[in-house]
Amino acid sequence: MGKKLYVGNLPYQTTDGDLQQLFSQCGVVASAKVISDRDTGRSKGFGFVEMSTDQEAADAIRRFDGTSYEGRKIAVNEARPQAPRENRGGAGGGGSRPPRW
Repeated sequence: MGKKLYVGNLPYQTTDGDLQQLFSQCGVVASAKVISDRDTGRSKGFGFVEMSTDQEAADAIRRFDGTSYEGRKIAVNEARPQAPRENRGGAGGGGSRPPRW
């Protein structure tokens, strides 16, 4: 079982393919995803890479954490599990005004 890595401070033009290509230097990349804003589609400047083995993940952290990529010093570490989100409710709505009927 591989490990999922967090990759932060990415240049905004970085693509999933760029991440995959970079991390393939350390082994088999099971997946690579740059996170983008759902409204604008613009990169948020971070992503996740899943390496196929724990050893390859450790090698990638050692090799890339703190190094310069496209002019930016990237951060690479083991991804933490996503924290559960509060129930945001499904009923949108607008404020405290009574409806106009």
